[in-house]
Amino acid sequence: MRRTMLLLLCVLFAPPVVGQTTLNGAGATFPYPMYSKWFSEYRKLHSDIQINYQSIGSGGGIRQVTEGTVDFGASDMPMTDDQLKEAQGKLKTNVLNIPTVLGAVVPAYNIPGVSAEVKFTPEALAGIFLGRISKWNDKALTSQNPGVNLPDQNIFVVHRSDGSGTTFIWTDYLSKVSAAWKSQVGSGTSVKWPVGLGGKGNEGVAGSIRQLAGSIGYVELIYAVQNNIPYGSVKNSAGTFLKASLEGVTGAAASVKALPADFRVSITNAPGKDAYPISSFTWLLVPAQSKDPSKGKILADFLNWMVTDGQRMTTALSYSPLPDSVVQKIKEAIKQIK
Repeated sequence: MRRTMLLLLCVLFAPPVVGQTTLNGAGATFPYPMYSKWFSEYRKLHSDIQINYQSIGSGGGIRQVTEGTVDFGASDMPMTDDQLKEAQGKLKTNVLNIPTVLGAVVPAYNIPGVSAEVKFTPEALAGIFLGRISKWNDKALTSQNPGVNLPDQNIFVVHRSDGSGTTFIWTDYLSKVSAAWKSQVGSGTSVKWPVGLGGKGNEGVAGSIRQLAGSIGYVELIYAVQNNIPYGSVKNSAGTFLKASLEGVTGAAASVKALPADFRVSITNAPGKDAYPISSFTWLLVPAQSKDPSKGKILADFLNWMVTDGQRMTTALSYSPLPDSVVQKIKEAIKQIK
């Protein structure tokens, strides 16, 4: 009995087990598969650290990091000057836009009876999303796809319903290639769509395309691959039709000759015959001074791991790794995080 009591007292008054530190982030759906992999692998190396991430869209990521309700945000669109100023005012520190990976947005479609790859010119994509091209057998499409039996079927446009960096990439591209799109719709994480129905997240858009015959939408490359949805090639600024690939995304990144010190740059419609035109960096939004210095230290350690070991995991998930020159600049920027 006495021995049992001693054991019980030892359990009750034993030193506490070292606690787990939890970091919370939210934002872009574009890199969600990659982030899930990274956070899981980092957890295997650091069992006392849990990184949670909510895939709520870039608009939500920017909003939550600005309000200080998460430890970091994520966006496929770099924060604007006004957004950075607002965040600094509320957080009393700068928010760093840290590139994490490169990816592609693709025109994914569901055309009954068509198994061949469909080629899209910039004019055709803008026309479809403006509602000016409403049939799959429109001349703007058939003229670029000889031998492909495009049907006399209505085109159903699917777009994002939430604030989305994927939407920013798509509309940023359309604004560069179509004066009509730029003047009538413009670019942003949310826009007033001329036509179409909305889906929440890349997941929602991919699901709608898969279910709706005659549909077309835009999703991050891996969502088209994972959902087995056909996606077309796009004519780039050099006049070459390119299907999204790791090489094409790398080609777009390579077109940036002088990367801004704050990493805020657009690489849509990049020059060069090897550049896939709807490519983008995606960013983690990290306060330079964390409210909890121990979390700031963990974030800095994670980011250093991400730009080294983590980059070797990107290609398996259809993302392109960051160029070495960018990695070196990011490592310098990470030193600001406390």
